[in-house]
Amino acid sequence: MSELERVLEAVDGGMPEALGRLFELLKIDSISTDPAYKESCLNAANWLVDELKNIGFEAARHDTPGHPMVVGHQKGTNKDAPHLLFYGHYDVQPVDPLELWNTPPFEPAIEETPAGKVIRGRGAADDKGQLMTFVEACRYWRQVTGSLPANVSLFFEGEEESGSPSLIPFLEENKQQLKADLALVCDTGMWDSNTPTISTMLRGMVGEEVTITGPSLDLHSGMYGGPAINPIRVLNRILADLHDDNGQITLPGFYDGVPELSDSIKQQWSSLNHDGQAFLESVGLSEPAGEKGYSVLEQIWARPTCDVNGISGGYTGEGFKTVLPSTATAKVSFRLVGDQDPDAIQKAFYQHVRDRLPPDCSVSFKTKDGSKATVMQVDSVPFRQAQRALSDEWENDAVYAGCGGSIPVVGHIKTILEMDSLLVGFGLDDDAIHSPNEKYSLKSFHKGIRSWVRILDALSKNQSNI
Repeated sequence: MSELERVLEAVDGGMPEALGRLFELLKIDSISTDPAYKESCLNAANWLVDELKNIGFEAARHDTPGHPMVVGHQKGTNKDAPHLLFYGHYDVQPVDPLELWNTPPFEPAIEETPAGKVIRGRGAADDKGQLMTFVEACRYWRQVTGSLPANVSLFFEGEEESGSPSLIPFLEENKQQLKADLALVCDTGMWDSNTPTISTMLRGMVGEEVTITGPSLDLHSGMYGGPAINPIRVLNRILADLHDDNGQITLPGFYDGVPELSDSIKQQWSSLNHDGQAFLESVGLSEPAGEKGYSVLEQIWARPTCDVNGISGGYTGEGFKTVLPSTATAKVSFRLVGDQDPDAIQKAFYQHVRDRLPPDCSVSFKTKDGSKATVMQVDSVPFRQAQRALSDEWENDAVYAGCGGSIPVVGHIKTILEMDSLLVGFGLDDDAIHSPNEKYSLKSFHKGIRSWVRILDALSKNQSNI
């Protein structure tokens, strides 16, 4: 057998032990958003450091003002191979509402489902199961051959689920030890349970909380209704003016930097046979509400959006209270594509609001850190090698796909570490991440390990300048 075949055979034979290690990590309730779990996050970081040392990594815990980062390095046999940096996160979402869980969230178990066996537990798919697919791939490479096929660094974060407040300072302060030729990120999913996917587009984001203030206090609507300005009415008008009748966003310059899809990408996406109607019907909808002239997939992956995520003002409790509110607030987010500029869009939104303020009203903003979209160069050698490696492992050939969401760390890796990222994940749409009864397919875990074994083998043979 070839070296690759021997490593893959070892993965198959070692699955019970690999599952046992994953279960150990899943039992640690490393919820980063709740200060009550600070010690648990520390325990998860320490567990990872010990595990990495056991398989030959020079690993250390790096404390931050929040939760620790874990960094490990191991040299490979091929000095001409690219240096690879793998990113994952060990923190998890809260488990509320606990009563909706069918099993305790931090007591992982294998469960039979109509679609096959799954690993049930918080963090199984997001992101501990995904993270461990790569760790186990490294383990079996070293176990069989005595070393890794390329230089590998690992970077595990403990605050991804709580906004990553320590991430940018850590990247900037540790740029030299984290610098590599290519980043690998395993926080994404597959097109379906048989079709591996390389995510090639991530939308960026701008988030704003806007508050309109009118009168100095809430007013009786019988005594003041009519002559007194109502901030809710003002806010509604401002928000309604963000879109035209064709679903386009009306901010001046909003579409600057938005590219049209190439014919080859359109053709590949069309070959996925995505049923946009069924996609909407699954959530009780029937008609696409985005820009007219674009398919559902294009609207999700390749077009920018503007959405109101929440509105508050006045009395919202049970019963009726006839007041004119002093303030009204909305949370608005923009998903960005291509080369859209978050700062320019933020300024255009501010101007849009101020231009529509009537007399006696003022406005204030709270800003969420913005990020640009990320577009990967799919014609590069590493992407082609990874696509072939994944296609060799799974029933169907690997596809390139967009991603409607945002993974800010990928943008930070690009701007701070000056590296491109290869996004390969094995999650499925029904994994219920962030929800009760989270799961991760046993097949995803097993073949995910095998996939990274193949990708490491393929990338180690790339001696070109990434």
